[in-house]
Amino acid sequence: MSRVLITGASGFAGRHLVAACRADGDEVIEAPPSRVADLRDAEAAVGVVAAARPEIVYHLAAQAHVGRSWEDPGATLTSNLAMTFNMLEAVRTEAPSAVFLLVGSSEEYGPPLEVPTTEDEVLRPANPYAVSKASCDLLGGLYAGAHGMRVVRARAFNHSGPGQEPDYAIASFAKQVALGGDPVRVVTGNPDTRRDYTDVRDVVRAYRMLAAHGEPGIFNVCSAVSRSVREVVAELGRVAGVEVIHEVDPARVRPNEVMEVRGSFARLHAATGWEPTVPFEQTLRDTVSYWQARR
Repeated sequence: MSRVLITGASGFAGRHLVAACRADGDEVIEAPPSRVADLRDAEAAVGVVAAARPEIVYHLAAQAHVGRSWEDPGATLTSNLAMTFNMLEAVRTEAPSAVFLLVGSSEEYGPPLEVPTTEDEVLRPANPYAVSKASCDLLGGLYAGAHGMRVVRARAFNHSGPGQEPDYAIASFAKQVALGGDPVRVVTGNPDTRRDYTDVRDVVRAYRMLAAHGEPGIFNVCSAVSRSVREVVAELGRVAGVEVIHEVDPARVRPNEVMEVRGSFARLHAATGWEPTVPFEQTLRDTVSYWQARR
């Protein structure tokens, strides 16, 4: 059992992380939305950490949507970097022995040069959100090296499951299936792009195992399996027991789309023994059920 501070606790992964920590007996201090905004202020961040006295800090707070980062690049860049800098500084001064789990993103890699992508891949961020996360990642590495802090950098690939907002692919498709009829019409962008999806419950389990491991480093959190949009939509129809009419909206097809993203979790497995355990079908079934309960 540990005393943990979670920023971004009200977000998708944050809510699952809070539940997992509490189920395991951890004492959890949440940074709710009003305090997340305050983390842009250095004094507020110091106050949060000083009051929490954490043994582990999970830093999830961020503007985390690629599309919205294009709408206001400046806010995404300055907010994400400021929150991370302030939290690292606050932990350095107020809780220097704490493990700092810094949540990054596979978006940092940009269009992958190699698939599966390992942690040794050169960072080529291709959108404002990705640039902000790469900057935070590098800052975490600086604090680990310069100050001897226990900063663990987790680069999470796509994750999904119950409770995710429909701004994201699987949640959007599952909502369409859950709230439609039979047959149900599901509208997507490019049906042939392939992404590496991991259940959010496996993702937060990886975060907790990395925090328990406590050694600084960079670790991909992924499934090492890629699935196309076409395959995901078809599987959603099967788990929901409905006929799906899959339609492609040309307006949703992005130019210069990256056709496949797939990571390697070999380093994470070697360090902690982690591997995905939630079957993809279960992720889809639980996500459909989540939306069916909200009809």
